[in-house]
Amino acid sequence: MLFQLNSLLFIFSISVHSQQLMVGCAKRNLTPNPLIAVSGGVGEPKAVTKNKGELSVRAMVFEKGSEKIAIVNIDNLGWPSTLGNKSRKLVKDIPFNNILIGATHTHSAPDAYAFPDVNGNHSADLEYLEWCTVQVAEAINDAYKNREPAKLKIAVAKAEGKIAYNYYASELYDPRCGVIQAIGINGKQKNKPIITLINYAIHPEVIGSNRGILSPDLVGPLYDRIEEKTGGMSIFMNGAQGGMVTADNRLKEGNEANDWEECKRIGNLLADEAIRIIANAPVQENPNIYCSNKKVSFPIESAMMRFILENSPLSIDLPKDGTIETMLNLVNIGSAQILTIPGEALPNIGFYLKRKMPTKSPFLFGLTNDAFGYILTKEDFNSFERYNYVSRTSLGELTGEILVTELLEMIKNNPKPLKIN
Repeated sequence: MLFQLNSLLFIFSISVHSQQLMVGCAKRNLTPNPLIAVSGGVGEPKAVTKNKGELSVRAMVFEKGSEKIAIVNIDNLGWPSTLGNKSRKLVKDIPFNNILIGATHTHSAPDAYAFPDVNGNHSADLEYLEWCTVQVAEAINDAYKNREPAKLKIAVAKAEGKIAYNYYASELYDPRCGVIQAIGINGKQKNKPIITLINYAIHPEVIGSNRGILSPDLVGPLYDRIEEKTGGMSIFMNGAQGGMVTADNRLKEGNEANDWEECKRIGNLLADEAIRIIANAPVQENPNIYCSNKKVSFPIESAMMRFILENSPLSIDLPKDGTIETMLNLVNIGSAQILTIPGEALPNIGFYLKRKMPTKSPFLFGLTNDAFGYILTKEDFNSFERYNYVSRTSLGELTGEILVTELLEMIKNNPKPLKIN
């Protein structure tokens, strides 16, 4: 009888525990040793002689009941799905399509796309990229192993101060910063942050690719500051930062600050604002989580983008109908709803999507699951000289319309996030 009672108590304990939100996190250093050339976009990578800060991959895992989700970000310009899928295949405990892999968009990291020159040759270090795919998977697997009972704080508000601006039209950018903070329930992290996620739209290109420096740019100091002040890990997910929402490193005399000190100024300020924004957010004790995915195809109308994709040594799968396929995700975490964007959406697309999301805590994860250049509306595409560059480095004029249509359908056909008054 005692044995049966103990067994029932054990089963009950497992059942209760399985319905408690669990959160884990882990990271891996991706700084190459020795250092290798860095890429700021199309063209030959630039040689470096030193590094400022360390490149990393960071993973945040959520589990509740049978639902499991991983949010991952890599210090790189972009991370194609052909590399992301190699890592996903090495993760056994989280569904393949529930692993969201994004890039910080630093312009001071190794070339992950193996951009071809006019002759179809490239200068990327494929051995380094292969090594990275393993490190990414290990970070996700470790984050899953490290999971522990957690509660959440979620908030979205304007980040104040000199952080970002739009190079094309200074006020045309989204100043909102979204924050998701997981707080421990038991053990050493009881009532302390386990990990803080920061979602903000910005080009981390203070240093850029022409200064001979490998760096996570402003995201490195952001991580250091969050971890110093909270004691937990941090992860940054970019937003709709296309055309051209960049770091506000402008100086009064018309020049720019392009050094590590400026990276620290902006990174520290954004970290401090994120901490301020989340400080008084209500605690969500045991919120639900949900993840859906959808495969979407975009036509490749740009000759340059087609040349890059066709000549990549990464074996990018290109259907014969002139399209390319990618995965979109919709994720609900407590009161937050997250949509993924496979590139750099312009701010007007980001504002529109957030306005249509059924929550006061909308999150957009740009450069996630793929990074197909700029994403703009057909009305803006090639319509005026200022957008010549972003039009040329886009898949085509239909990309934005297809993306918005598909994401609105996902919003309509999936559950809504938790409503907080």
